[in-house]
Amino acid sequence: MIAATPAALPWGEVWGQDDALGQLQAAASDPAQLAHAWLITGPAGSGRSTLAAAFAAALIAEPGDEAATRQVLAGTHPDLTTLRTEGVIISIKDARALVERSYFSPSLGRYRVMVVEDADRMVERTSNVLLKALEEPPERTVWVLCAPSEADLLPTIRSRVRTLRLHEPDVADVARLIVARTGVDAALAEQSARLAQRHIGMAVRLATDEGARARRDETLRAVLAVRGVGTAVETAARIVQLATEDAKALTAERDEAERASLLRTLGVAPGAAVPPAVRGQLSALEDEQKRRATRSLRDGIDRVLTDLESMFRDVLMVQFGRGDDLINRELCDQIGALAAVWTPQRTLTVLDQISATRTNLQGNAAPALALESMLVTVASGRTP
Repeated sequence: MIAATPAALPWGEVWGQDDALGQLQAAASDPAQLAHAWLITGPAGSGRSTLAAAFAAALIAEPGDEAATRQVLAGTHPDLTTLRTEGVIISIKDARALVERSYFSPSLGRYRVMVVEDADRMVERTSNVLLKALEEPPERTVWVLCAPSEADLLPTIRSRVRTLRLHEPDVADVARLIVARTGVDAALAEQSARLAQRHIGMAVRLATDEGARARRDETLRAVLAVRGVGTAVETAARIVQLATEDAKALTAERDEAERASLLRTLGVAPGAAVPPAVRGQLSALEDEQKRRATRSLRDGIDRVLTDLESMFRDVLMVQFGRGDDLINRELCDQIGALAAVWTPQRTLTVLDQISATRTNLQGNAAPALALESMLVTVASGRTP
């Protein structure tokens, strides 16, 4: 990543969001402009968490205190509490602990800052836990929530926060950022930014992980090859398998490092048998890792659906004579062939079914069955 210079701290990693940046800089320097609770919204990959961390650092550290600023940005400052979930939802237990901590006075910094990443992953009961803390926070406590959109939070939450909306950057801008951060060539950076649909984190991954690029390409080509119920079932199973492999690639190294660190902390030598007295702690870690794997898999399948939406969006663009504006240019021949034999109405039906599948998966539908149903629509043009 681009290293922030001391003069740029804490805002050096914030990129492409000048309007939001200006508002938060003003709020951090002028108490009259500082709200007690903020909601940063924007599409995935737009930099919500990065902006929240920079704002927290500007609030907590005294101006010019580089050491404290870096401590906040590293997530280790005692006056910063960040709640993120490795599971599918934020638990009510974690929300209650966060609220309790929000009433502590700052220990070292100017403010205590409570950051809730993935605030959209709170169910209604959990959201209600935050309400009183947002209504009556201590004088020197500031809340920062992050979510894709205001609609992802309850109206009662939205009415108690000041909202900043981030925008999606251009493909060319994301490509330039990838080149600067990773050193890959400009062509690969442009392709990655385009295929990731300007999601910065995903674009960086595609640019630096050949396996991720290969899995994405295989998934789209497999869906293009679906011709009937039989291939729909086989392709659904293959998509789940590819998403599982992708999730494991993201989490396996971290899981092993966490396990080794825990065993080392407990005094268990590498390769030695785990004593019965510490098996409970190891089991708790494994349970947490399983929850993280479940979320990673679901996020991966959701990303597959986003990629499929981009492909069938390309089909529709060709059908309406806009073939010069494709996301998946590497599949232009296959997309053109499909556009020639389908009607626009059929393409729209498939896009609607992809959206419905995403909703069903958020409701904990079985991934394989949900994908099978969607792919039957791809094969037949009819909703099951």
